[in-house]
Amino acid sequence: MMKRIGVSILLVWIVSSVVFLAIHLVPGDPAELLLSSGGVAPDPAAVEALQRRLGLDQPIAVQYANAFMRLLQGDIGRSMKDNSSIAEAIMRRLPRTLELITAAGFMGILIGLPAGTLAAIRRGGWFDRVGSWLAALGLAIPVFVMGTLLVLLFAQMLRVVPAGGYVTFAQDPWLHLKLLSMPALSIALHLAPVVFRITRASVLDVASRDYVRTARAKGLSAHAVLVRHVVRNALMPIVTVIGLQLGGLLGGTVLVEFVFNWPGISSLLVESVSSRDYPEVVAIVLVISILFVGLNLLIDLIYGALDPRVREG
Repeated sequence: MMKRIGVSILLVWIVSSVVFLAIHLVPGDPAELLLSSGGVAPDPAAVEALQRRLGLDQPIAVQYANAFMRLLQGDIGRSMKDNSSIAEAIMRRLPRTLELITAAGFMGILIGLPAGTLAAIRRGGWFDRVGSWLAALGLAIPVFVMGTLLVLLFAQMLRVVPAGGYVTFAQDPWLHLKLLSMPALSIALHLAPVVFRITRASVLDVASRDYVRTARAKGLSAHAVLVRHVVRNALMPIVTVIGLQLGGLLGGTVLVEFVFNWPGISSLLVESVSSRDYPEVVAIVLVISILFVGLNLLIDLIYGALDPRVREG
């Protein structure tokens, strides 16, 4: 486990370093961009003064070393736009994205896992055919298109939920859940087909194994064989795919947050990139990388619980 943690820390450092260097290679001067207004070129003296204040006049290697030293001290920096604390902005936005991903993941697993298992048990039947067709359709429709269709159906036509926005749970719990349901469902309807397909394939593969046939020959009920021998052993690839999908959603909810005006960390990342706010971009990517790596470590622990051989290795 310690080796995995060490590799994870190395990966986070590599990702953050690549992002830091890549954003500095993008043409354009952040100081000039910050001072520009209405298409009028800013005063060169003001641009030069802002560059000195932000440290942008120093070589990239010096800027990188300074940022790295601040990070080791627990300081992820301040925004170039308004000198506000980046940590506070992330702590304000991150829970909203995590809530969205958690709700979407729960809904996607709740739909895809039992549906994929049932489709495998009744292979070739009407449920299998319809489920496979719907899964293909769900994968073919982009998430932002799905979100737009949900807005058109539930907000514009049926008028059962608002089209978008955000209020805290403390302000209005019922309205908060209504606003959360639409973006979470749009992500879940894209996640569920992936879970459905991998569950169906994994259950079919395990069901054809010799030990499953032996269990049936011993007279165990179909339910006991399914629960004890098929589903448990089929969970390994399912957990892998779900973990990767949820990790990808950490940075992949940008369009959903935009469509539903959900103020999460993904939309903050877009704002930071558009304004060339170096410290904020690197800090957000760093946080997303840590969460992604942490999720992979959690998957390793789940592996150990499902298969002791993995834990022993």
